[in-house]
Amino acid sequence: MATSQTKSSSRTSAKQLTVELLWQLQRVGAPSISPDGSQAVCAVAQPSVKENSIQSAIWLLSTLGGQPRQLTQCGDKDGRPQFSPNGDWVAFMAKREQNGKKDETSQIYLIPPDGGEAKRAGEVATGVEDFKWFPDGQKIAFITWVWPKLKGASSQAEQLKKDKARKDTAFATEDAVYRHWDHNLPMDRVPHLCVMDLANGRVVDLLEGTDFELPRREPSANEFDISPDGKSICFVHDPDRGQKAAPRMALAEIQLKGLKVQAIRDLVKDKGWDLAGPAYSPTGDQLAFLASHQALKHTQPSHLALVDLKRKSTAGEKSAAWKTISAKWDREPQVPLKWAEDASALLCKAEDRGRQHVWRFDIASAKPTVVSEGGTIHAFDEAAGQLVTLMDRAIHPGRIHVLKLDESGQALSQDAKRLEHFNDDLLDGIALGKTEEHWFKGGQGDDVQVWLHFPPGFKSTQKYPLLHTIHGGPHTGPGDVWHWRWNYHVFAAQGYVVANVNYHGSSGFGLKFLDSITHKWGDLELQDMEACTDWLRKKTWIDKGRVFATGGSYGGYMVAWMNAHVKPGRYQAYVCHAGCFDWVGMFSDDAYGWHAQELGAWYWNDVQKVHSQSPHAYAATMKTPTLVIHGAKDYRVPDAQGLAYYNTLKAKGVDARLLWYPDENHWILKPANNVIWYHEFFNWIKRYDPGLKKKK
Repeated sequence: MATSQTKSSSRTSAKQLTVELLWQLQRVGAPSISPDGSQAVCAVAQPSVKENSIQSAIWLLSTLGGQPRQLTQCGDKDGRPQFSPNGDWVAFMAKREQNGKKDETSQIYLIPPDGGEAKRAGEVATGVEDFKWFPDGQKIAFITWVWPKLKGASSQAEQLKKDKARKDTAFATEDAVYRHWDHNLPMDRVPHLCVMDLANGRVVDLLEGTDFELPRREPSANEFDISPDGKSICFVHDPDRGQKAAPRMALAEIQLKGLKVQAIRDLVKDKGWDLAGPAYSPTGDQLAFLASHQALKHTQPSHLALVDLKRKSTAGEKSAAWKTISAKWDREPQVPLKWAEDASALLCKAEDRGRQHVWRFDIASAKPTVVSEGGTIHAFDEAAGQLVTLMDRAIHPGRIHVLKLDESGQALSQDAKRLEHFNDDLLDGIALGKTEEHWFKGGQGDDVQVWLHFPPGFKSTQKYPLLHTIHGGPHTGPGDVWHWRWNYHVFAAQGYVVANVNYHGSSGFGLKFLDSITHKWGDLELQDMEACTDWLRKKTWIDKGRVFATGGSYGGYMVAWMNAHVKPGRYQAYVCHAGCFDWVGMFSDDAYGWHAQELGAWYWNDVQKVHSQSPHAYAATMKTPTLVIHGAKDYRVPDAQGLAYYNTLKAKGVDARLLWYPDENHWILKPANNVIWYHEFFNWIKRYDPGLKKKK
């Protein structure tokens, strides 16, 4: 990595990475590998600022060599491709027009990997959220939102027709969970697990007539798995049926005979634990899943867990006997879980100090080892001893690689082979500065990580302005990652040294570090930010009078907190994107269930404690110029937060500018809107950069 960085940063005549170029780059999606390991498919998205849209198609990649081939041509947003178990079909999700019928909701389509026309697998009036193949390749299980009291696909379709004919726009509910991210959940509907017979398109709702439902927030194929013999499906469900703001999930199992449900039983259910990501072993004898002991504390990480499906339940048992197997591993495994072919280990992703790898967790020894190293590995799949990954680094966008494994899931070597070169031509000749990992002493004298991204052609004999980009979460831990919305090298190309601090509370550094900020938000994080600024201001190549801090979400909270707690003049200006400003007002968000867990109290029980961690309570001392950015469809941090912050600064006579989007959520996703976002960001910083004023 250092070699390529040094080479690129030395190109004095090379072009810079601009926002406009960023939006010409193709965005590669998660790969799916064929059963014989010879091919992989992925979605590739092509943005267009001119059209203000992003289109995607399915591409076929060979793990043996050869050029990638575009598999789908006629779709607008073809995505989530999956090889069938026998490799003769690729299923994907799309909204298309076929045989004179235009899809109003996402449907499942099938296309042969050798090429040809894609065909609609069947018609699901209520749409498909996500899907997974049955092992026999003859059926597909999928998730759709249904009216739970209705029976049969025709009645669902009829109710959908009536719903669309409504003249009013009222949304009425009595549920605690009723909206997520940027949309209301479908009114009076719940997510069910269904099966489609590909021979005739017949659809059966496996949960019809029961009160079972899948998780309401972003239900996905990670919420269920199908046994190797196709006779059982384990799925995640909410025992409280959506009636709690912070639910703890359980596992249930459907027993099938063909397309008929024989029985549904609770499999693993414990009020103290939140369960996720079920995965049957290759023989179907065991089930792996993730388990987080939420009754102990809400910051408890997910652990790998196992249940022995061969063991007979004893009388009086309400749940199958299960155990965690990774409690001593101070990192948090993520979905999906993938069994080694010999069932000796589990493959999973997990963060580790600003990077994200694919790990192999040996069950007998309870020992984790890195199989494929990041950067940041966002997705992976494995078959026939071939591991395909989607991985990026701070110096390049996502790429697809393949790595050979032995039968137990160990890498035969770390020489991963790249399968595509989608963005190479556009990035050829583009100068990128170095990205470096550093450590400094932060709050409590702890070692704290910071990632530095340098301008192209950086010279230690010159002085540069410092730009902090503070991550959200707070329990995330970005580092060696290509960020489309906050691209560190786009910022650095403007002439800044960009600092990305993994402050106390960040993930990937162990539970103690993550949990250290609980019930005292703003304290250790501020100590870390200030310690990093002090450390960098001592560098001969940092201009002490040209320091800026920017952040989004929790990072936006932090810059508002800094505005109130840091002496004016230390930072020349702030940028607050989708930031939390008032923790009482934040109760209108879609995740209000964790407020008391993180802050230590509900506001009606101890408003003083809540206010002690809320920037708005310290508004009297805010004096630093701030650009406030927010989207009206942001339900995670409602836009009233940004508007209240902006209005407060204006009322106080503090220089402020508002950038507000009526059609964006927590992220600014539309190409044209995002280009404006970057330029507003740059122009605001430049306005308060004394170094630029001196040059004029």
